[in-house]
Amino acid sequence: MTVRVEVAIIGAGFAGIGMALALLRDGRESFVLLERGDSVGGTWRDNTYPGVACDVPSHLYGFADHPHPDWSRVFAPGAEIHRYLADVADRAGVTDRTRLRTGMTGARWDRDSSTWRVSTSDGDTVIADALAIACGRLTEPLIPEITGLETFPGPLFHSARWDHSVPVAGRRIGVVGTGASAVQLVPELVRRGAHVTLFQRTPAWIVPRGERAYSPAERRRFAQHPEALADLRATLYAEGEARFASRSGDAAAADLARGMALDHLSAQVADPALRDALTPAYAFGCKRVLLSDAFYPAVVSDAVTLVPAALDAVDGDVLTAADGSRHEVDALVLATGFASAQQPYAHLVTGEDGTLADHWSSGMTSYASTVVAGFPNLFVLNGPNASLGHNSSVLMLEEQAAYAVRTLARRERVAGGVLRVDPAAEAAYTAEIDRAAASTAWITGGCRNWYVDPRSGRLTLLWPGTVEAFRDRLARADGSEFLAPAPAAATTASAPTLRPRPLPGGAS
Repeated sequence: MTVRVEVAIIGAGFAGIGMALALLRDGRESFVLLERGDSVGGTWRDNTYPGVACDVPSHLYGFADHPHPDWSRVFAPGAEIHRYLADVADRAGVTDRTRLRTGMTGARWDRDSSTWRVSTSDGDTVIADALAIACGRLTEPLIPEITGLETFPGPLFHSARWDHSVPVAGRRIGVVGTGASAVQLVPELVRRGAHVTLFQRTPAWIVPRGERAYSPAERRRFAQHPEALADLRATLYAEGEARFASRSGDAAAADLARGMALDHLSAQVADPALRDALTPAYAFGCKRVLLSDAFYPAVVSDAVTLVPAALDAVDGDVLTAADGSRHEVDALVLATGFASAQQPYAHLVTGEDGTLADHWSSGMTSYASTVVAGFPNLFVLNGPNASLGHNSSVLMLEEQAAYAVRTLARRERVAGGVLRVDPAAEAAYTAEIDRAAASTAWITGGCRNWYVDPRSGRLTLLWPGTVEAFRDRLARADGSEFLAPAPAAATTASAPTLRPRPLPGGAS
């Protein structure tokens, strides 16, 4: 079967649903979402490990036009976020345009027809004027190369593919990694009665989380007084923007935040040797800063054995760390993150001169973190330099979707309906990113992080600025980024009607 639409969207997580909402807001109903999973939700469908939750406050981690007054906690559990996305998709009419259990197996630009031809896992073909890649970056679990890993006889799985059939209580569970997932799941494993052997290659900077439940009275107030909820969202947004300074390497702000993290560590870990093992040797902000009030208490308990070294080898149920220590466990969990430097969809998308993987062979590049030279009428959401280390990524996705919709309107006023990114514009934007990133802790902080592509040493995942700076940067895109000339009437004047509803104080 062949399906013909204006826009094909790949992925139905936050990015894909956000793109669909932007299209509907602009009166564009000819689109389809292709989702390989059995429901919408993306990473919040896939990640179901014990303790999974968001690190962004609930009331900022949602679409501007779809506030949710009934979040149960300051930081929403993963299952609630999944339900929120499914509910938004249903109420907005996105579900009806979503094909579940239908993955993209390839997408190719057809120069003759000026369309994208998308092949799917069910054998169908989708023909679209424009293609929006919204696959996300937390989709393909990273399995580390560990000698003998295949010999482990017990349950072995990645944290993003949690095996809920494996009993926890009374079991010895090895956890590899101390990143965001491990910091959440280790305390929960301890609470459920497991003994955890935790392999730590590199400690993380951890600051207080301040987690709590919202009271029934608070939730009623948010529901009955939308202005109170809007005020809270505006406050959370401003607090997030203020964190950019400490995350990006501002010396005074970073010293203050570092001191807060060290005080948090000292208050919860009394043993000097253990405290030293948990203290990072790199600049604050170089790696993702984590939030937890429960991780350190779990580590100091008798239920956790901290191994301050990477897992080096596996021989049956015996795990050998890089420091030579040996440990026996019943089950092994790889909390080792995701393949991020090379987006897993890149080899499937073929433009005019090759695949996205070819184009990004030394690191992702783009213009406006959304469009790519050599790939006409293509939009990549949550791709090159579109992530954040200080605020809600949903804010970025909404700005990208709004830019994409403005670009679709521009395309309609161009002969042939094809917009090709000027390679010079992409190169200039890339240089702009590099200049902004050069002095940040992500580049100079003395750590190895997933924000920097190891092939080029470039910052390719994070936007090296605030959300407001990103919004302003995309608003300045006037069509000159495309080789196809745009008529004089095509300006950014229409942008306010396409952008998400603004928050009080000008935030959105």
